[in-house]
Amino acid sequence: MKRAGTLRQVFLVCDFSRGHWLRELLCRGEEPSHVQPSPDGQHLLVLQKKGPPSLPRVVAFQRHSIAGADLERSWQPPQPAIVGLLFLQSPVILGSWVLAMVWEHGRTEVWHFVVSVGWQLLQTLELCQGARARIVSVCSQGASLVWCEERPPLGAHSDISKCAFRFCVCARALEVGEQGVRLGTVRIVLHNSPEYQVLASPQHIFLVPAAAGFATTSKFLLIWHPETAKLTITAPSAGFIHSKVLHSTSESDFRKLLLGSVGLLSGFALLDIHTSAVSNSGGLLLVSTKGAVNVVEPDGTHRHIFDLERGSLAQGSPVRLKTFGSILACVVAGVLYLVNQNSGRLIEKEVLSMKEVHFLESPGEEDGIQLLTQAGIYSFSFSKPEDSSRPEPCLVEMVFEEACRYYQRRSLSSSKLTVEKLKKGGAFQAPVALAAILQHSLHQKQKPARGLQDTYAKLLNTMSLELQSYMSLELLKTCVVCAPENEVESYCNELVEQEVSRILHSDMDKDNLAYLNSVFTSFPKAAWKATRSCLQLQQNGDGLLVARATPEVWKKVLGGPPLEEVGQNGMVPLFELICTSFLRFKPKWLPSFVELTQQYVSISWAYSSKEGPEGRVPLYKRALGVLARKNKHSEGDDEMELELLLCSKRPKAVLQALHLLIHLKRWQRVVEVAEKFSKLSPLLNKEIFTTLLAEFAQHRELDPYLDRLWPLCPAELTASDILTLVLQHLPCSQEDPVPFSSEGNHLTVGLLKPLLQRVVQRPNVQDEMYLDALQSPTFPPPTPPREH
Repeated sequence: MKRAGTLRQVFLVCDFSRGHWLRELLCRGEEPSHVQPSPDGQHLLVLQKKGPPSLPRVVAFQRHSIAGADLERSWQPPQPAIVGLLFLQSPVILGSWVLAMVWEHGRTEVWHFVVSVGWQLLQTLELCQGARARIVSVCSQGASLVWCEERPPLGAHSDISKCAFRFCVCARALEVGEQGVRLGTVRIVLHNSPEYQVLASPQHIFLVPAAAGFATTSKFLLIWHPETAKLTITAPSAGFIHSKVLHSTSESDFRKLLLGSVGLLSGFALLDIHTSAVSNSGGLLLVSTKGAVNVVEPDGTHRHIFDLERGSLAQGSPVRLKTFGSILACVVAGVLYLVNQNSGRLIEKEVLSMKEVHFLESPGEEDGIQLLTQAGIYSFSFSKPEDSSRPEPCLVEMVFEEACRYYQRRSLSSSKLTVEKLKKGGAFQAPVALAAILQHSLHQKQKPARGLQDTYAKLLNTMSLELQSYMSLELLKTCVVCAPENEVESYCNELVEQEVSRILHSDMDKDNLAYLNSVFTSFPKAAWKATRSCLQLQQNGDGLLVARATPEVWKKVLGGPPLEEVGQNGMVPLFELICTSFLRFKPKWLPSFVELTQQYVSISWAYSSKEGPEGRVPLYKRALGVLARKNKHSEGDDEMELELLLCSKRPKAVLQALHLLIHLKRWQRVVEVAEKFSKLSPLLNKEIFTTLLAEFAQHRELDPYLDRLWPLCPAELTASDILTLVLQHLPCSQEDPVPFSSEGNHLTVGLLKPLLQRVVQRPNVQDEMYLDALQSPTFPPPTPPREH
């Protein structure tokens, strides 16, 4: 786990020796309206809109250079203001950037940076088509510009509601080539709409209502998906509402879009948005006026992250938001908050000595953030704890984070459970008890537990072996990292065995199964040895495969998550993972293993239970699926397929194996299988015999085995049934039949005579039923004597 360090000043001379205007501006307490770093962090763009006596101006300079400012633009107040400063990467020269300055009336200046020269004006363009249009918000996505413009009505409109829907959201490609800059055609995303602020993520555009003047339109957000031309309606209080694909411009009318959702939207609360920004993962971060930080995902779902301290936004302080990996950095009222976006846990809270700060890109520093302040540029880095040998803080946080995930899965509430709520709530005693045990007992190996409650001490005595196992596992992981190359393999084998054993004795959920997949993929041989050890697989004196695993372990091996949920993202169930190891390292054991697993299925689950594996897909079919997915097919795979079919002892599988042997013309094995499996059930016996009798009628390959085949004849078959079956399967001859053939492959009565004699001489079943009554000395039997 990482924790935040302290602020340290960086780049003071090289940055501020060039930006005299910026330094003077910050020292006077005049905050810039906008600070925009380039994506590579090499250029810094500063915009000041207000603050007399200086004029509104834009200054762009290279951070690590001692030359003067390359670009400085100022304008008189009557002139329309700048609404957007956008960095676009130039496809002409690799590593160079294009700056688009978008003015309120649609004029766009495109500047190009050349290393040896500086910023140069490429071209001035008109973004809007109408002369009376006014841009209120603009963003860039890839090579396109997306903006929201106001289109005032031609006459003085008396209807205020119609005047409200006078905005239009448009998109237009901006192509920078060697010949200059070219604008594409205007694409109407949404027209007749209220005013929106457009924010771009890598694949989506968020449309946030600019004001809460109209209650109907200030209850939801819109998300535009450019690739699929789809608009999604979502409300932070309700989540995803509706999604519609816009096939033509006529369908992009705002009022038509909401036509089917007006009644639903009327019951929602008004949006409470103080600040909005886009995270690096593509979500929309929203800060409410009460200090709640939420994120809206591109699919319309909503998630709560963190709550700022109450009263921090009471004075209307600006909020700065930026994400660095999985960490959300937030500055409000001179306080820096660092929050884990995934768990909502507060990592660090730092009180800054300066009120006005701006976040900058920090290239090459993945473990830190950079802040622009009045005194310079500061770096706030993350570092490992000084005493990394003390695992209590990490383990305690892991306990609460895992508990959050556990309780969230079983909760019926849609509210996000955070670590803070878990610690404060009185209903969750298990993680609190475990955290207390870990804090007090990990480094007291020989000492009694002090400062613990009686119930915690009893739990510690119960968990002592588990804690020792966990500590030995952590020590082994350290040995793997620090071991020399010749010892790494032995350490890895031991580590994999402990990890596989640990997961087999815990809940087999999706996360653990994904982890096992990675272990079996990364360490196949070690995983095979660990599987044999955990299941205690070995051959007994008779050559049969035996296992001494507990029923709980067998349930993990054969059960686990449902197959339809598991087969996502390349995950393979544990049974399939073990079968793959068998095929790779011990293929002869695989049929015996499948037969063994079927025995434990009958013990662990009721017959045909839907919870058990046999209630879904039979185990032999799952093993056959693993065999079919092999990269290279060999001759041994046919034999393996036969063994898997036969070891299942299912009638359909046995008949499938019998037909496969007949296709391969392995007649000796055909007869052996028939003799072995005909004893399982009379129905299977009849199916096997009729199949072989049909083969006997077609060719003479089974003639050497007739003395073994005829005893398999079922008792209910009569001579008439046998003759009918033989006549049905006689081969069709192209020539007229003759009494005697020189080929010698025809069927004769002499071949069938032993079978027919056997059937005719066999006593009738009905005769046997009445045999005892017919052989009695008198019929009917005499009346028994009466007893007085």
